Amino acid sequence: MKLVSWNVNGLRACLNKGFMDYFKEIDADIFSIQETKLQQGQIDLELPGYEQYWNYAKKKGYSGTAVFTKIKPLSVRYGIDIEEHDQEGRVITLEFEEFYLVNAYTPNSQRELVRLDYRMKWEDDFREYLMELDKAKPVILCGDLNVAHKEIDLKNPKANRRNAGFTDEERDKMTKLLDSGFIDSFRYFYPDKEDAYTWWSYMGKAREKNVGWRIDYFIVSGRLKSKMKDAEIHSHVMGSDHCPVVLELI
Repeated sequence: MKLVSWNVNGLRACLNKGFMDYFKEIDADIFSIQETKLQQGQIDLELPGYEQYWNYAKKKGYSGTAVFTKIKPLSVRYGIDIEEHDQEGRVITLEFEEFYLVNAYTPNSQRELVRLDYRMKWEDDFREYLMELDKAKPVILCGDLNVAHKEIDLKNPKANRRNAGFTDEERDKMTKLLDSGFIDSFRYFYPDKEDAYTWWSYMGKAREKNVGWRIDYFIVSGRLKSKMKDAEIHSHVMGSDHCPVVLELI
């Protein structure tokens, strides 16, 4: 089984930059996207063979997630049942026979860390949500989690120490999630791989120079370890300031 996750940074823009070429080529069983920047009815996407599930932010042109799946889910849930967190279309949970697939777009702490306190509350509530699901069946979390976990996960760790996405607080929350019985699938297969990034600033030819951050993940319940075949970063795929990440299961 092949799962793909991609922050498309505006789906309408990405559709004009080769989204469908990649979508058809990768032929994923489940394809999750973040930052759709759409409202209901703004797009009519034809994806033969796929069920489509969308979660929209109340604010126009902001956030939003979607999942396209060949396998019909047993159930679908939008948000995490906490009103404070469910205004921005950030989470879709699909229940399948053997696991839950959670597609998430984690809030950014923003410049000057103006949203860091909110982010900390989100982290705790979201981790609790995942752990509740995990009691019932294994969880596969994918998406833009807006944190580079370790120094190896971004090009310039020292210069970014107190910047959004690389604060001690955000990194500690990721550590806590992984310590709760979850696996960072990419680091499971490639613990020491350097220069492996999923997001690049549009400034200063960052992508050309590969000055990036790894902030897009597949995080998997520990008991799915034996089912994991490989994890990939498709940095060759353009169309967004993020690239797709892939998880293959046996």
